[in-house]
Amino acid sequence: MSGNNVKQCECWLAGVDETQALGARLAGAMHSGMVLTLSGELGAGKTTLVRGMLRALGFTGAVKSPSYALVEEYPFSHLYFYHFDFYRFRSPEEWDASGFSEYFRDNTLCVIEWPKKLGDRLPIVDIAVTLSWPEVQTSMRRAEIVFLTPAGNACQSIVCETR
Repeated sequence: MSGNNVKQCECWLAGVDETQALGARLAGAMHSGMVLTLSGELGAGKTTLVRGMLRALGFTGAVKSPSYALVEEYPFSHLYFYHFDFYRFRSPEEWDASGFSEYFRDNTLCVIEWPKKLGDRLPIVDIAVTLSWPEVQTSMRRAEIVFLTPAGNACQSIVCETR
């Protein structure tokens, strides 16, 4: 994550509404063909952030974690939104047999939970978000957002808005 082209910011999220608001900013900044990764412990708010993205795109149905199905698909008129969860992958080799590489196209927006499970098979990532709780006792979550490609960098001013 070093280099002159990598940009990053952090946000502090007080609860569900602020986590969904960050998701909405991500959805408003990103476009088809991009890949976003979400890292963080179980219960850190990854699916809540995805719910905010989907609501901003106009989806009104239930948004659930794809923990068991591995992927949830949300088709929109202008793109396909795929939400992956690779928590249950035991090794990166499972990616090879899954056929999921075919989901990463110009007309898709792909969000990947547990990206480390893919190892070196991880597709090129435009934006990486890590959700965590600080060491001190607080109800605030920390979101670290790293913009890794030129397309990702173009999203920084929208995603990292200051209030």
